[in-house]
Amino acid sequence: PGNKELEPMKYSKVAMDAFVSRQKVEDCIQGTTSLLSHCLGKGKNVALVLRDMGVLLIEERRVQMKFYPDFLERISAKRIQEGAAFKVPQLLDMVVSRVVPIASLTFTGCVIIFP
Repeated sequence: PGNKELEPMKYSKVAMDAFVSRQKVEDCIQGTTSLLSHCLGKGKNVALVLRDMGVLLIEERRVQMKFYPDFLERISAKRIQEGAAFKVPQLLDMVVSRVVPIASLTFTGCVIIFP
């Protein structure tokens, strides 16, 4: 509902925060986007690891985001221990430990993992 405006990627800010050149940021984002598009176009299952947030899993027509507990703690300002902060059982499926093998999160166990 409502109109959503897209904001252009702030390559310069990302480059400054990552201590790399703007061109390197653009190349990395373009390369990742292109490879992700190619894999999805071929019907591959994909796990996109977002280093400080969690894992975006794309399998067939199912898309699911699983968040690291420390990320949820940062955005909620609450301590999360074994999912105890969540009262809704469905939300427990959205939390994943950093030590869990990514392939174990999928139905097929077969994914292309993007670092």
